[in-house]
Amino acid sequence: MKVLHLPYGAPMIELCRALRAKGVEATACHFNDNIYKFQPDMCLHLNLLPPTEREKRINEFLEEAMQTYDIFHFHFGETFFSDKRDLAMLKQAGKKMIVHHHGSDIRVLSVAKRLNPYVRVKPEWTEEKIYSNVETLSGYIDHAVVQDPELEGYISHMYKHTHIIPHTINVRNFKPKYPDPRKTSPLVVHAPTSRDLKGTEFILQAVHDLKESGIPFQFKLLEGITYEETRNLLSQADIVIDQLRIGASGYISSEAMAFGKPVICYLREDLVTKYPGNTPIINANPSTITSVLKELIQRPKSWNKLGKRGRKYIETYHDSPIVAQRYLDIYNELK
Repeated sequence: MKVLHLPYGAPMIELCRALRAKGVEATACHFNDNIYKFQPDMCLHLNLLPPTEREKRINEFLEEAMQTYDIFHFHFGETFFSDKRDLAMLKQAGKKMIVHHHGSDIRVLSVAKRLNPYVRVKPEWTEEKIYSNVETLSGYIDHAVVQDPELEGYISHMYKHTHIIPHTINVRNFKPKYPDPRKTSPLVVHAPTSRDLKGTEFILQAVHDLKESGIPFQFKLLEGITYEETRNLLSQADIVIDQLRIGASGYISSEAMAFGKPVICYLREDLVTKYPGNTPIINANPSTITSVLKELIQRPKSWNKLGKRGRKYIETYHDSPIVAQRYLDIYNELK
């Protein structure tokens, strides 16, 4: 079984490693270089080519890929071409396909706002664009994957099969470093990929207010650095704040828990019980972040316990062999 993942995204890299450990010939391909210096199995470096050469290179790669791979796993609702004309070509060639939605590519603002007053979406993903894109994809692809119940709600009625599969985390690559309760000034970190979507303004205000009130702690905003640098700082943190607007946990939450850190994140109240097991994430939204962060800082004896619960949670539900098997089961269902 040979599977090609494209056209970008950090989650596909770890997933392909996990699939290869299961005997699947999986390849993570990025079309462009990225500022975080993620290391996919291959990159077409389209961003380095003149616009007139990019489509030619994609056409060439599509022809090569059709000769090599059995399954095409598309991420972020994108395929080889923006107009999705490759889907008909792949279908005609008897290739199997699956689509993997990660967030803004299916988060419909009008729907999200009904249950989440804090939500933001990327402006380029308009509702018209989302519906048109999913309509095209679902016309050729039966199986769609999302990582949490928040995302499932947007597309469960649009594909024949929708699967919720958590982020892939190889726990062996994350040495837990549980917080020391004797620390008098804990390190709190926040690593936003988009300040607006993550609610960073509310976190910065909470940090300012708590420092002004004399609460002792350190704070680092992780921006403009590589993925490896971010990982290193996550491992040093005592408390990690993920996102406050979306209503679901992100990749940072999973990695922080793998490192054994207490995590603060906004989980939409109606979805908390839909997560597997008993998630140890501490719930906070823009209205409550100041009080939640203050309480956690002032309860140092809870840090270690929360960190260990988080690590166990990742080992149970996110570890790469467990997650990879779920994908393998879906691949074997594809027609």
